[in-house]
Amino acid sequence: MTLMIQNTLSGKLEEFVPLKEDEVGMYVCGINTYDDSHMGHAKAAVTFDVIRRHVEKKGYNVKYVINFTDIEDHCIERAIKLDWPLEKLTDKYIAEYHKDMGALGVKPADIYPVASHHMQDIIDAIQKLIDKGMAYESQGDVYFRVARVKNYGKLSKQKLEDMQAGARIDIDAKKENPMDFTLWKVKKEGEPFWSSPWSEGRPGWHIECSVMSMKYLGESFDLHGGGTELIFPHHENEILQSEAISGVEPFVKYWLHGGLMNVGEDKMSKSLNNFFTIKDVLKEFDPLVVRFFLLNTHYRKPIDFNDTALDEAKRSLGRLQNTLDNARVAQENADDSKSDDWVNRSTEAIKRFDKAMDNDFNSRDAIASLFDFSREVNKYLEMGNLSKESLEAIVGVFEEVDDRLTIFQESSGGLDNELVDNLMQVLIDLRQEAREKKDWALADSIRDKLKEMGITIEDTADGVRWKSS
Repeated sequence: MTLMIQNTLSGKLEEFVPLKEDEVGMYVCGINTYDDSHMGHAKAAVTFDVIRRHVEKKGYNVKYVINFTDIEDHCIERAIKLDWPLEKLTDKYIAEYHKDMGALGVKPADIYPVASHHMQDIIDAIQKLIDKGMAYESQGDVYFRVARVKNYGKLSKQKLEDMQAGARIDIDAKKENPMDFTLWKVKKEGEPFWSSPWSEGRPGWHIECSVMSMKYLGESFDLHGGGTELIFPHHENEILQSEAISGVEPFVKYWLHGGLMNVGEDKMSKSLNNFFTIKDVLKEFDPLVVRFFLLNTHYRKPIDFNDTALDEAKRSLGRLQNTLDNARVAQENADDSKSDDWVNRSTEAIKRFDKAMDNDFNSRDAIASLFDFSREVNKYLEMGNLSKESLEAIVGVFEEVDDRLTIFQESSGGLDNELVDNLMQVLIDLRQEAREKKDWALADSIRDKLKEMGITIEDTADGVRWKSS
């Protein structure tokens, strides 16, 4: 099957054909290192984690780079407020980022460049732009000459003249053109700074990503990801300066942009103080539930963050997990002699999942296909007439899905299955004894406590059964 990608650059769904036959370069804009990561960062990280996993599943070797931005206003303001060296702040929140992403099951990137560690590379790139006439120094600042670019706005689909006409831009006597953007800025009192040929100061935000991406992935690479809020001006300016530095087009072949994480009608943002940190959310919800919540919407669509949606995600994932757990139990006791067509049906289920993922990484439709498969499996599990071979194939479908999505438990809460079964039997027996003694309060209390833990007790004609709800 062919992988198709909605390319922001062309605005079209395109067949994915990497620049090299078996190697894919992928760069994603990471966090600003001044605070704990929030759920908006989780959405981006999980989105591109799954995209990376699926591209690898297609047989490509992916070189994955995620940057850390530590030279920007919020980082500098926080370091000054805490009276910390910038490096101390950066190291702290990079470490916290890795803890959060590890908890969410995000596979580590191959390289995590930090902006402040690439200062000479940044200075060299700016000098190259000046030498080419694409940038100019003015009173210690350096600006990019936007008017020298023929196709400004090709990513955001905006025309320079329209932006100039509608822009509310303060007149800056330092600039040749109000639309020119900063490559280097003179230091302010109390700020960290670096020496350069133009002044003691620091780089602008856009040039940092151009330099770090090209250093590790080359002058032209395959995939660049980020949120839709980065299309303009950040990614637009990345293209301008990168192609001006190298003279190579395209800087990036495929641009992918994920929808925002919203709280009500507003974007989740630290500046709006409406954010929820990953750490706080994981105190209330299992990391697998959080991943499922994030992936049960197409990555290009916005997500509205709220507890109700996470509770629904918990219930939905629980149904899939319950099917997988029941299939695993049935697999241990299945009859080898039975024959049925579930091996073929399982193969078709994987194809449907892959087809959805090949359609611009549509995890929403991919998960929907798994629910369809799960409902059919449940019917046969209840009848108890699946062969061992078929059950192995059914479990294999869930394992194949999990290679991409990472949403299922390997066992009950990480505990040994036999131990969990034995502990549950003790509780079931205690409840049964209470019922026989007509101690309905205790019996109901055991049932209700288990329900709070996500475990449902069912009294059937064949005895008492339990399952994850």
